[in-house]
Amino acid sequence: MSAPDTRPPTSSRSRVFSADSWWIQWLVRPIAWLIGLGVAGALGLAMVISIGLAVIYPNLPPLDGLMDYRPKMPLRVYSADATLIGEFGEEKRNFQPIGQMPKVMKDAVLAIEDARFYRHGGVDYIGVLRAGLANFGESRSQGASTITMQVARNFYLSTEKTFSRKIYEILLALKIEGLLSKDQILELYMNQIYLGQRAYGFAAAAETYFGKPLQKVTLAEAAMLAGLPKAPSAYNPLRNPKRATVRQQYILQRMLENNFITQEQYEEARDEELNYHVKAPIAPEAEYVAEAARSLMYEQYGADAYTRGLKVYTTVKMSEQIAATRALRKGLLDYDRRQPWRGPEAFIDLPADPKHIDVRVAEALEDHPDSDDIKAAVVLSAEPKRVVALLQTGESVDIQGDTLKFVAQALTEKAQPKLQIRRGAVIRVVQAKERWQITQLPTVEGALVSLDTHTGAVKAMAGGFDFDRNKFNHVTQAWRQPGSSFKPFIYSAALEKGFMPTTMVNDSPLFFDSGVTGSQPWEPKNYDGKFEGPMTLRRGLAKSKNMISIRVLRSIGAGYGQEWVTRFGFEGAKHPAYLTMALGAGSVTPMQMADAFAVFANGGYRVNPALVTKVTDARDRVLAQSRPAVLDESMRAIDARNAFIMSSLLQEVTRSGTAAKAQAQLGRPDLYGKTGTTNDSMDAWFAGYTVRTAAVVWIGYDQPRKLGDRETGGGLALPVWIDYMRTALKGTPVEEPTAPEGVVNIGGEWYYEEYTPATGVRELSGEDPHAPAPANEDEKRNILDLFGTGSSNSNAHGGLPGNP
Repeated sequence: MSAPDTRPPTSSRSRVFSADSWWIQWLVRPIAWLIGLGVAGALGLAMVISIGLAVIYPNLPPLDGLMDYRPKMPLRVYSADATLIGEFGEEKRNFQPIGQMPKVMKDAVLAIEDARFYRHGGVDYIGVLRAGLANFGESRSQGASTITMQVARNFYLSTEKTFSRKIYEILLALKIEGLLSKDQILELYMNQIYLGQRAYGFAAAAETYFGKPLQKVTLAEAAMLAGLPKAPSAYNPLRNPKRATVRQQYILQRMLENNFITQEQYEEARDEELNYHVKAPIAPEAEYVAEAARSLMYEQYGADAYTRGLKVYTTVKMSEQIAATRALRKGLLDYDRRQPWRGPEAFIDLPADPKHIDVRVAEALEDHPDSDDIKAAVVLSAEPKRVVALLQTGESVDIQGDTLKFVAQALTEKAQPKLQIRRGAVIRVVQAKERWQITQLPTVEGALVSLDTHTGAVKAMAGGFDFDRNKFNHVTQAWRQPGSSFKPFIYSAALEKGFMPTTMVNDSPLFFDSGVTGSQPWEPKNYDGKFEGPMTLRRGLAKSKNMISIRVLRSIGAGYGQEWVTRFGFEGAKHPAYLTMALGAGSVTPMQMADAFAVFANGGYRVNPALVTKVTDARDRVLAQSRPAVLDESMRAIDARNAFIMSSLLQEVTRSGTAAKAQAQLGRPDLYGKTGTTNDSMDAWFAGYTVRTAAVVWIGYDQPRKLGDRETGGGLALPVWIDYMRTALKGTPVEEPTAPEGVVNIGGEWYYEEYTPATGVRELSGEDPHAPAPANEDEKRNILDLFGTGSSNSNAHGGLPGNP
């Protein structure tokens, strides 16, 4: 008898098989596919790395700088009153061998930056996977750079976030690991990394933030310092203690999780109240001065200037330097407020989770540093009548009411996308009278330089609006057309040819055809378009009449005028011998202009500008020292009589001419100077002086373009000069030049003894008998902008100058 069949019915077996098939189809196969894709990806990555190792690795830079690491003593620059104004080289660095690094500091760094540092070979593949998973689930990216990779980046690579740079970073890390021990790598990292407040390395940071040696920092202090490398500005406890404390607490938690500290140590450090050491920062108002001094030291000592601990003492006085910087910034901001809104500086994506917004804003604003009291902020919400924004410090600002008038159009839905203020927009805000308002950083630039007229010592130098934004020093590097501020040098030449302050010159139209100009016809104009007929040389300069200057230069000869201006330090080649020179069509720098006007101020002597008075080494031994110049006849550029009469003429400019605001607002008569505005208002100038101080202000765009139809040197540059001189002249008595030998006063006017009303040039009454007929309409239409009169185009220096 056969055994009974205990198998399930066929239909039951089919159902089980069907269920198994479903399980295989929907679960096993996808997993198999994922594993296959993962293996394929790993093989592909391995191939990429292999190719990189074969092609890129041999071409990686040598690691000499790591193998023979020598910390450098910084170059320090001081003002005349011993205020630190600049540090160059390896700033604020106190090298600490790894054996002297306290364990608590090393553990804090490893816990937050690279807990597996001593267990990987330069690239932490587990960390890469963890960061990848974190990035997949978050809107913000997480890094996976090991300490070795950070050393590679800090020494050899840029900070740009590109795939190619990451490959180089990985390969350099592998190379470093093959040459240096782990302790050597950690030593480099902890001495090289930038930690804010101009401190490099944790030893310098401990001194900067806590005022103590690194060996004496507590666990809580070490955790605070360890939080700085990620973003020194964002986690600076002096600027944002709340955000810095959050990161410190996180680092303490990481130290506990990695068994670097006990629960008891964690709780004690968590509750410790930190006391910060606030050290006076380097004065930001003198950054252009410090950079100029650095450049001089580099020319003298080469790269050793950054390693020898040099101390450089300059001629600038901080009171005047601060006044100059603030006056220039105010003038540029006043001008920019008359310009339309140019839109936010950038737009960033803000995370949806409010908990992540603060750090995201802090990181984004690293690329938009504050400019003195003008703060960068990210808009959190924007409505037509209200804007809420977050500062880098974590402070929220609420802007409402009439303070939004400037950007009212940008708050509407119809605003152009690039101009619209919306969530994520990076804007600028400033606090005035306890109210926040939206502003913008000016795109216009400027310069102010002041010299001691008798020694050439630079008393103040502001080379632009903000050194951090634009390191180009417009005082010494900007070659621009001086416009009418150049006319005094033509008048000075005329005095030697018998012209007198009372010489009558006709202010009437002029026209020159191509045979005279050597190129295109030229029909110059006065700034106001008006012609007032005959007037004295004195009045012509005070009113900055172009026709007067042209006629004077034509009379004395353009060649003679070109030679004469070189006496003041100008380069003849930059002032071609054409009549356009009378209107300042050449090229000058503000420093040249200050040096030239100082010749009038000091009685006719040429004194070279000087910035550095003394240089010492790290042990305060004097390496070089300059002595103030003593005026003598070997330095004479023009006759004392010429300088005296020119000062008399330039005093009229500040009394009743285009710069009359100077005497009116400063309330003293011993002021002399000349305004200047180039054609199409591309450059605005005021060059002025007293017997002891010569100061020049220039305002314009780096890429020359119109400042505006109504913008002049008297309206733009002169107010800046007046603001500065309020400080420079404070407490100084009125001092006017004394009449030298060889001049006489007749009827209240000064003359050379040999050129009096009876013997000098009394008038330029007639026109050149060979002058061509006036231009017809066709000729006028063909006048080109070679002389800046007929076209909207301009050359590198602006167009033809000559306005007041």
